[in-house]
Amino acid sequence: MTAALLNSTITSLPLLARGKVRDNYAVGDDRILMVASDRLSAFDVVMGEPIPGKGELLTQMALFWFAQLRDIVPNHLTGDDPESVVRGDERAQVRGRSMLVKRLKPLPIEAVVRGYLAGSGWTEYRANQSVCGVALPAGLRNASKLPAPIFTPATKAELGDHDENISFERMSQIIGAELAAKVREISIRLYRTAADFALRRGIIIADTKFEFGLDADGTLTLMDEVLTPDSSRFWPVEGYEAAFREGHNPPSYDKQFVRDWLEQARVDGAPWGKTPPAPPLPADVIAKTAAKYREALQRLTA
Repeated sequence: MTAALLNSTITSLPLLARGKVRDNYAVGDDRILMVASDRLSAFDVVMGEPIPGKGELLTQMALFWFAQLRDIVPNHLTGDDPESVVRGDERAQVRGRSMLVKRLKPLPIEAVVRGYLAGSGWTEYRANQSVCGVALPAGLRNASKLPAPIFTPATKAELGDHDENISFERMSQIIGAELAAKVREISIRLYRTAADFALRRGIIIADTKFEFGLDADGTLTLMDEVLTPDSSRFWPVEGYEAAFREGHNPPSYDKQFVRDWLEQARVDGAPWGKTPPAPPLPADVIAKTAAKYREALQRLTA
């Protein structure tokens, strides 16, 4: 792993956007250089400390999944070397943590698929026995496996805001019924394929989100990241059953470790209010979080 990268500083290309994790640069009119930093966000707040190696691990995992899933839907990868589009003195910032991708028209929704009841889905289920308008059977518990994966879209939030869960009907109004149906069908196929693969490697993919765009010909294309611990809830198989029986959240490979620490963190004697700035992460939390990301990649790609 190279030195930790909190913010990229590439000046040979125009900066398009600096997101929670990725910095996007324009490469001509038709390509984007996506640089995965080592930033980590929790509760939609970017932490002040990088997680060393995180950007490289995210990129390796995304590339792995793009290859695994390429027969289901086209993706945004160009196949070009990211280092070829920056100056020589900027290549170290790009190496191993970047993708050179097609410039697409992004769909203004996130395609969320849930195979288990967790997080905001569990909260919503307890209130009305459904998630994003999808009715579910009575008697489910936190971390219950669902009878079948469900599609629960969300609107994309601006940096610092929360994504908003929406119904499939609302999604159809936003992007059109035909395209919405296609996104739902492909998203569930992607999830089923990935979840079956991961389970053979000892990982439960509880839920995940996909992002799609349209190319110049209107072809639906998988974009951004895919099936990483930042966009998915990964649980190790060996910890799931005991946690489920006891009613706890299963141990996780995602950033839940940081969230749990932040939940008990105090600022000036009071609980942190989940607004910037975040309290400084202790060294052991940073190290353990980095180890979680490494273990997830090693398990999946071993």
